[in-house]
Amino acid sequence: MPDAPPIFPLPEPFAGWFAARGWTPRVHQLELLAKAEAGRSALLVAPTGAGKTLAGFLPSLVELTARGRHPDLSRGIHTLYISPLKALAVDIARNLETPAREMELPVRVETRTGDTPAHKRARQIERPPDILLTTPEQLALLLAHREAEAFFGGLKRVVLDELHALVTSKRGDLLSLGLARLGRLAPGLAAVGLSATVRQPEVLARYLPGREPADIVVVKGGAPPDIGILETKVAPPLAGHTAAHAMREIYAAIRDHKLSLVFVNTRMQAEFLFQELWHMNDDNLAIALHHGSLDVGQRRRVEEAMAAGQLKAVVCTSTLDLGIDWGDVDLVINVGAPKGASRLMQRIGRANHRLDEPSQAVLVPSNRFEVLECRAALDAVAEAAQDTPDARVGALDVLAQHILGMACGAPFASDALYDEVRQAAPYAGLSRADFDATVDFVATGGYALRSYERFAKIRQGRDGLWRVANPRVAQQYRLNVGTIVEAAMLKVRVSKPRRGVQPTQAWMRGGRVLGEVEEYFAEGLSPGDTFVFAGEVLRFEAIVENEVITQRTAPGTDPKIPSYEGGKFPLSTFLADRVRAMLATPDDWHRLPAPVANWLEGQRRLSRLPGREGLLVETFPRAGRHFLVCYPFEGRLAHQTLGMLLTRRLERARLNPLGFVANDYGLAAWCLSDLDAAIATDRLSINGLFGQDMLGDDLEEWLAESALMKRSFRQCAIIAGLIERRFPAQEKSQRQVTMSTDLVYDVLRRHEPQHLLLRAARADAATGLLDLARLAGMLGRIEGRITHQPLERLSPLSIAVMLEIGRELVYGEASEAILADAEASLVEEAMG
Repeated sequence: MPDAPPIFPLPEPFAGWFAARGWTPRVHQLELLAKAEAGRSALLVAPTGAGKTLAGFLPSLVELTARGRHPDLSRGIHTLYISPLKALAVDIARNLETPAREMELPVRVETRTGDTPAHKRARQIERPPDILLTTPEQLALLLAHREAEAFFGGLKRVVLDELHALVTSKRGDLLSLGLARLGRLAPGLAAVGLSATVRQPEVLARYLPGREPADIVVVKGGAPPDIGILETKVAPPLAGHTAAHAMREIYAAIRDHKLSLVFVNTRMQAEFLFQELWHMNDDNLAIALHHGSLDVGQRRRVEEAMAAGQLKAVVCTSTLDLGIDWGDVDLVINVGAPKGASRLMQRIGRANHRLDEPSQAVLVPSNRFEVLECRAALDAVAEAAQDTPDARVGALDVLAQHILGMACGAPFASDALYDEVRQAAPYAGLSRADFDATVDFVATGGYALRSYERFAKIRQGRDGLWRVANPRVAQQYRLNVGTIVEAAMLKVRVSKPRRGVQPTQAWMRGGRVLGEVEEYFAEGLSPGDTFVFAGEVLRFEAIVENEVITQRTAPGTDPKIPSYEGGKFPLSTFLADRVRAMLATPDDWHRLPAPVANWLEGQRRLSRLPGREGLLVETFPRAGRHFLVCYPFEGRLAHQTLGMLLTRRLERARLNPLGFVANDYGLAAWCLSDLDAAIATDRLSINGLFGQDMLGDDLEEWLAESALMKRSFRQCAIIAGLIERRFPAQEKSQRQVTMSTDLVYDVLRRHEPQHLLLRAARADAATGLLDLARLAGMLGRIEGRITHQPLERLSPLSIAVMLEIGRELVYGEASEAILADAEASLVEEAMG
């Protein structure tokens, strides 16, 4: 369908450049030009391939071209582009260079990320580019610079790319506070937000700076994607996350397409999958690996090879989720369950990247529960249904970091900063009491810590303005800025043996750095152990300072694969509801693969099916133990918290619980005492066991001793600046950080239970590590709708949860074989 007549003329040389390529500007691209001319901010919501990035930059390029012809106009940074990914910023810069060069535009474009050398960052302050492409963390650093006011004073436009991916986390809180400051430094600032299709565009538009609400431009249409579930000769197993059963079909799909992106949900899965594909790569296909722990040089080489069309496939994590245009990608393979319909659409959009051509993708479920989730996701995509989360309330630990950053840049008055902070969407409802408490925390550490000088970061002068306490505080702020708190990382260095050096001393320093692994994984290795990293098999030699020293080696019998704490996505409530509906509707099972439909039919025959609104609870004896298995479908985090609380209640009922396991779909707990006998004699009530009151005293008692709560506090303490991980020329180990934060946590719990950081940690626990908000919703949903099914033996559905018992967090052929043997045994047992 041809575009409607232009609503704003495209000036030269842009009109000629479009015409030379046979292109016609899209209506929304011209509409954004018109809004820029009128000084309006706008949110552009459009599907992949609609030319969002060009639409976002066209107003800036047009204005900069005019400015270049009038030398009397002041130079300086004109447009700030902010991306959630470093790779995306680098790719956009590369894509902007082509039109700028071909039209001979007087525009200088540069990137500023954590990978940018220090000398280049310093030069950018002295001689700003016309367009600077950066990330939320770098924006925070720039705003904390003493030259921030001069640097941003002439800023005309900010472009926020993939805005929907930024605003759902604490990075979005930090970004919103930075945008509020930009609005004060550059009063005439206009903003353009770029987003894929979202559930509530009007909520997203509030993040854009400006005193007037931003306009919303929504692009309809686009070819529907061509998505299916990969058919495999081997039936998907009942448990496991490697998709080992589908490797032959994945390899064949890669071979039959020009360039495939193979998405997985964790870095551990990426390493495993890449290694498996190389083992069967008889055709010598050019397959690469890309995830956030690899060395930046290796990541850039992979990105450049993709852009140059030199690769056949890339195994990747969320590092390539967002709007990077890799041109020749013609297939997306999503290994594992998508966890959310919106995330799936984001990944699918990497294929073709053109609005009028369907993106082609296949989903590869790793187990039979994931088949149900994939089917539910396909239905949601077909309906264009979205499951983006609700808007956040700004976190106080992020606010504390921002307050310190502002003091590093220039003195501030409390009243003025409070008014400014409330311009940030997540903090619009911030009370003055919470703001003042946060300022006091940055100034003293809070009531219980105010006697310790090291917690005093800012001081109030006689003029009433707050200033950073000393230059060392500012230096430490710059080293610790940001809201992403990953486990401590160690560099992986490949060392070559030196002549005349004994093999046991071969780890002497020198050799290439491949990337980073988490400290806790490296500490579990012994000299001689082999592990897979960056697609290679390495032998561990030693940990020296902050480096893991290794040597290349031939594949071992079962090399370990580094596991990472980050990167695990929760199952969205939206998809969970659809999965429950599918289970409760046998008439829909004909759309499932035969092994999965037969599995569900066996469950219906031997036990019951979970309902859409209620909860199925099964109890059965096995191997001298008594098991309780239930199926809430609320995600692993909520289930782990539920398991902890159920265990406490079973202890109180004197039923001798021994443990529990959980996955995304259900949980199993087991006891020494007979659960069915306890229910029959009213010693145990199933309805009471899952009562909403477990989130009262039971929760408080458990949280008081919970290691997860301490972990939540640790992350808040690092973000807020109470505990610094990085110091000039040194970095604390994970053990040192843990000891420091645990000590402070215990002090605050005893002496200041309403301390700002304890409140922040509880708020995080409600939606993060413990997922209390989701658990509370589930307990309310199932009240009065619990079905108890006593059984003589385990049920078909329970096998997937039971297989979690005793599983190791290490992938490999041996562990897969063990899992397959256990599954076969349990299936035989369940079927009688």
